[in-house]
Amino acid sequence: MYTARGTIDKSHLLESYLPLVRKIAVQMMARLPASVELDDLIQAGRIGLLDAWQRFEENTAASFATFASQRVRGAILDELRAMDWVPRRVRQSARQVEQAIQSASHQAGRAPTEPEIARALNMSLDEYHELLVEIQGCQLVYAEDLKSDDADGSPFDQQAAPGQGGRSGDDPIAALLGAEFRGRLAQAIGQLPEREARVLSLYYQEDMNLREIASVLEVNPSRASQLHNQAITRLRTLLKDVI
Repeated sequence: MYTARGTIDKSHLLESYLPLVRKIAVQMMARLPASVELDDLIQAGRIGLLDAWQRFEENTAASFATFASQRVRGAILDELRAMDWVPRRVRQSARQVEQAIQSASHQAGRAPTEPEIARALNMSLDEYHELLVEIQGCQLVYAEDLKSDDADGSPFDQQAAPGQGGRSGDDPIAALLGAEFRGRLAQAIGQLPEREARVLSLYYQEDMNLREIASVLEVNPSRASQLHNQAITRLRTLLKDVI
């Protein structure tokens, strides 16, 4: 489809990629508390799609779907930050779980079981499972959202730049996206209990939602969510020195 000037008309992309906006919003919603409205995420995502449409160049190596996905997720994350949607109490609970996992890991000399983590928290197993649901969505960061694809750069790039709070030669984004970090991440995933590693594989590689994962694992969706949240928290503990 072309304009009167003979250039490619990209306006049709807005409508045809609206389902992508909803898909990304629903995926992110699965890791957020019930107080967050899906419609708010979709609206923010549409703004990201419009931004992608305005910035996209047809001759770039990246596909529009890839480019738009980054912009949509970034816009939704910006909206969540503006909403300050995670209460301080929930953030504190998430840190407590991380500390308990770390403590139980040191004591056991391996990845601790759920009962061991619950004991480190002085909780029953049921109480610990409830806490895992409560801290859902505390960490929403995508590697591609940290990349800069415009002149201004991402907020992370700006903070890392000399004179902006960062140190010359100390680039946290390069460290995060570099081969060393990917190796550390792969190693950390290898230390997860098999079931939790499988949940991450199904969610991030197979693009399954939690209900589908629950069906594969023959558990209920709430249990699948607990396993996902626990796996992410374990990874944060294992990678504490680099994130």
